[in-house]
Amino acid sequence: MEQSYIEKLKLAPRNHRYILIMFLIILGLLAWSITGISSSGTNGDSLSVAKNIIHGIVTPDTDLLFNWTKQGIPYLLFETIAIAFLGTIVGGVFAMPLAFLASSNIVPPVISTIAKLVIMFIRTIPSFVYGLMFIRVTGPGAFAGVMTMSVISIGMLTKLFSDSIEEIDHGVIEALDAIGCTRFSKVRYGVIPQLVASFLSTILYRFDMNLRDASILGLVGAGGIGAPLIFAMNAYRWNQVGSILVGLVVLILIVEYISTKLRTRLIKGVW
Repeated sequence: MEQSYIEKLKLAPRNHRYILIMFLIILGLLAWSITGISSSGTNGDSLSVAKNIIHGIVTPDTDLLFNWTKQGIPYLLFETIAIAFLGTIVGGVFAMPLAFLASSNIVPPVISTIAKLVIMFIRTIPSFVYGLMFIRVTGPGAFAGVMTMSVISIGMLTKLFSDSIEEIDHGVIEALDAIGCTRFSKVRYGVIPQLVASFLSTILYRFDMNLRDASILGLVGAGGIGAPLIFAMNAYRWNQVGSILVGLVVLILIVEYISTKLRTRLIKGVW
């Protein structure tokens, strides 16, 4: 006991040096980043534009907000939810087998390494780039948004699914292996029951993210409410911008509340 305490005292100065070095590195990066930011300042025109934006947001266009046609906010929000939901489901379906292929405790290391490289490549490309690519292939619209949501969901969900698989209880796998179960049987009866709650919680979290991304992807013509938002901003119709933002805020708050409740129940194992 005394020896371990003395060794800790000897290592303490070294740890302090590491912390000091890391602090200086972070401080240097912060100073270097600040020097790379330039500001052109503000003038009278920019202040008047800011006032118009704030006035438009606080006084939204109620006719557009409660317009129940295809050009109204409710329909556009419904389309955004549909894009995010379908993209999450399709991404989850493709992510599950990829996650097992990327787990080194399930498949040989060579296969898991190749699968992880594929996932890394998918996650490297930004969602805007995927959106522009699919728009060129399928044309502007909701289908391009669904394809984009699916691909970016595959990258993130596969990574999180794989992490969950690699953290499972290996005692169950060893017990199934001891009684002569095949690899498929071990996955079916020893792995999947441990991962259902974690997978569903991760899918709900990804749906939250896709809902926000679907709103942004509309800016490049991938369906949803983003396209009317950018059109209203370009035309300086700030009242319409305000109504769209009000609809988005209400939608995201409702979805966030429901998904948080569901994730809490899944984590506790209560339905």
